[in-house]
Amino acid sequence: MRTHYCGHLNISNLGQTVTLCGWAHRRRDHGGVIFIDLRDREGLVQVVCAPDREESFKIAESVRNEFVLRISGRVRRRPEGSSNSNISSGEIEVLCHEIEVLNTALTPPFQLDDENLSENVRLSHRVVDLRRPQMQKNLMLRYKTAMAFRRFLDSKGFIDIETPMLTKSTPEGARDYLVPSRVHAGEFFALPQSPQLFKQMLMVAGFDRYYQITKCFRDEDLRADRQPEFTQVDIETSFMDEEQIMSLMEELLRTVFKEVLGTNLPNPFPRISHTEAMSRFGSDKPDMRVTLEITDVTDAVRDVAFKVFSVPANQANGRVAALLIPGGGAFTRGEIDEYTKFVGIYGARGLAYIKVNDVTQLNETGLQSPIVKNLNEAALKIIMDRTGAKNGDLIFFGADSAKIVNDALGALRTKIGHEKNYVSGAEWTPLWVVDFPMFEYDEEAKRWQACHHPFTAPKDEHLHLLESNPGSCMAKAYDIVLNGWELGGGSVRIHKEEIQSLVFRALKIDKEEAGLKFGFLLDALQYGAPPHGGLAFGLDRIVTMMSGSESIRDVIAFPKTQRAQCLLTHAPSSVDEKQLHELHIRLRQKVQTTVEVSKE
Repeated sequence: MRTHYCGHLNISNLGQTVTLCGWAHRRRDHGGVIFIDLRDREGLVQVVCAPDREESFKIAESVRNEFVLRISGRVRRRPEGSSNSNISSGEIEVLCHEIEVLNTALTPPFQLDDENLSENVRLSHRVVDLRRPQMQKNLMLRYKTAMAFRRFLDSKGFIDIETPMLTKSTPEGARDYLVPSRVHAGEFFALPQSPQLFKQMLMVAGFDRYYQITKCFRDEDLRADRQPEFTQVDIETSFMDEEQIMSLMEELLRTVFKEVLGTNLPNPFPRISHTEAMSRFGSDKPDMRVTLEITDVTDAVRDVAFKVFSVPANQANGRVAALLIPGGGAFTRGEIDEYTKFVGIYGARGLAYIKVNDVTQLNETGLQSPIVKNLNEAALKIIMDRTGAKNGDLIFFGADSAKIVNDALGALRTKIGHEKNYVSGAEWTPLWVVDFPMFEYDEEAKRWQACHHPFTAPKDEHLHLLESNPGSCMAKAYDIVLNGWELGGGSVRIHKEEIQSLVFRALKIDKEEAGLKFGFLLDALQYGAPPHGGLAFGLDRIVTMMSGSESIRDVIAFPKTQRAQCLLTHAPSSVDEKQLHELHIRLRQKVQTTVEVSKE
């Protein structure tokens, strides 16, 4: 039906007769001449309908926004002074010879160029929303990014293998989405949180290099960078160690960013340990564009009179840390109060501060703060020296459990960095975070939990710690971070059944439970499993960053809301009794509560 896409037309098509198909983006009647901006997925072109062609002009008069049109005409140069540099076809226009209305359309629920739409309106009318040029651009970018991943992995000998969508529930980490079985009454499949176990078994099966761009599902609380169903580029390879895997994944990301955005990422990517990341930045996914750093001062304040500092400083899991803001002495009290409210989101009970007026006077004259009188000179000197404070600077403090201090000051570092322009000029700052702990202790459950997942291999030199001191055991794990977002994470896997059993014991997963949940993997590991490892990239997050969007919902065609609902299809929804009966399910009755109002 068409010879060209609208957005592909340019000065090279002058004089050609073309046939276009698309939607009427806008219709304008200028003194007897009708202009139609015709839109398709590649862009816009201006169509001119002149009154001397009576039949086509009459049809053009009836056209309204979002009518589906087929237009034939001749490409000509726009009159001098009327070019539009904002579109690729801005130097030309199409003189309409024939026009056909392929379909009419209701008045759209919003203008496609309206930038102030509520997200609920957009998601309720997602089909119309997806016609907006920015959304078309985002999804085309997503396609190009996925293809760049595929081309690189194909060129390196990886093969695309599908793994099951209906699998076994192994509730370790986030909640599973469960699927009831009609054939097996009372039993359930689970949608995969990742293809982790299957890709490991593919390595045991000898496929050597596997990848898959696949859907994964987690029934968890949502944020701007989370969805109940998400897409990851899942990668696994045999006979490669940590260094080789990380080097290959770096090359992959550099290639993808170069192909899609024309951007050169650093070579090599910097690396820091998990311990250093938490100490300096309060986060295992620090935004390295921000130039501010956190300084530990726990040891300096153990003996001070200020109990807000000394109590956590003397606790095993406590931390006192400082965040220096160069020139921050100019912050108003109102700004400091707002930052104090902000850290409260992360559990901090306050935000102590010192304004440095004269760094040579370690007293209330040189240091402006309510807490200075409760800190001895020795402690203040260490704080000033260690932070590198100068006159006019501001120092914020966090004092609590290490987790709360890290979360609060880490978030504050990023917030102030971007709000007050404490950032480097780098557009992209990738980073490897390595040497993760194998385990973290769950105080509520009183047991160790895997930091990544229970199939991550421990460092060879830490094998002996699995039973004696799990908290000191480091993992062969690595995360790749970009501009404060975790793009992907992976590890070398356990390929020996006896080591896997040791890890399960450290996690208080007994032999019976391990067999019940993971018996198929443990059995497979006994049949000559090769050394293997891999990584999974979050495709949604990568494209979100590439497009400059604020939410991953803007790069997913049909996303869910933060309440895990689809406003377009109204899913999830109730089902009829017949379907429930076939699935051997009976719903609990909702509890009805009535409130009696006194008539007195």
